[in-house]
Amino acid sequence: MRNKRFFVVLAGALLFGLLAAVSVSRYLSSAQAYSKNFNRVAVAKVAIPLGTKIIPEQVMVVQFPRESTPDGAFESAEKLTGRVAITNIAAREPITEARLAPEGTAGGLSAVIPEGYRAMTVKVDDVVGISGFIMPGTLVDVVVVIDPGDRASQDPISKIVLQNIKVLANGQNIDKPESEREPNSVKAVTLQVTPEQAEKLALAATEGKLQLVMRNSIDQGDEQTTGIDKRGLLGGDHATPAPEPGSLKSEQPAQPKPVVRRVRAHSEPMPALSTPSPQAPRTSVEMIEGAKKRSVDFP
Repeated sequence: MRNKRFFVVLAGALLFGLLAAVSVSRYLSSAQAYSKNFNRVAVAKVAIPLGTKIIPEQVMVVQFPRESTPDGAFESAEKLTGRVAITNIAAREPITEARLAPEGTAGGLSAVIPEGYRAMTVKVDDVVGISGFIMPGTLVDVVVVIDPGDRASQDPISKIVLQNIKVLANGQNIDKPESEREPNSVKAVTLQVTPEQAEKLALAATEGKLQLVMRNSIDQGDEQTTGIDKRGLLGGDHATPAPEPGSLKSEQPAQPKPVVRRVRAHSEPMPALSTPSPQAPRTSVEMIEGAKKRSVDFP
């Protein structure tokens, strides 16, 4: 009797063990298949500002679905050590190659300058710097008021010399402040220019007075102007409807063009005036015949 109970208990134990082994095997198989659909991706543990070198303490590795893994992602934090971020990387955001400067790039402002461009700093004040509203990433036009020495008139002229110039830094800040509604007063603005534009900007800053004109970040239009002097300034301007904030030029109502009528002058031939022909002077001789006296004209 005891042997029978022993075999029943042993059989039950073997059955439960077999079920447990099958369950664990299935779980491990499903877990292994589930893990194959994920990749290891390095993400930012904290916010990484642009222009800073990445250290291991700023990076952590998480599992990302294979279909959602971004291109250029890294699998470990060791490959990111010493690389420089060229954009702001938020916390829990994947760090990709497109967000980093080439290997060996030094940190700071030089890391955010594209190839073929230069960074040039100009002095500004509250008026030139648009009351401190010029932030890194803003697009501006550069206007110079200069006295052209080769003209007959020595009146100064105002002219846009550079267009669609990106602001790299205001003062020593290469990143936008947390609250863009609070403008800060700076004494210098660093602009991103080509070597040719740097030459123009240097001459304009030396020979004239600069003025920065802010433009919409999506406005990439090229506006060619002829400049204006005192005579053109006193000619006045026409009132135009104010567009909506942030509207595009294509969305604004078309301005009516002034109608210019050409009047052709029809000249009619004037009637010829009859002028008396000049008469040759005549010689008059007085003749006396007896008691009569008369005058005789000779041609």
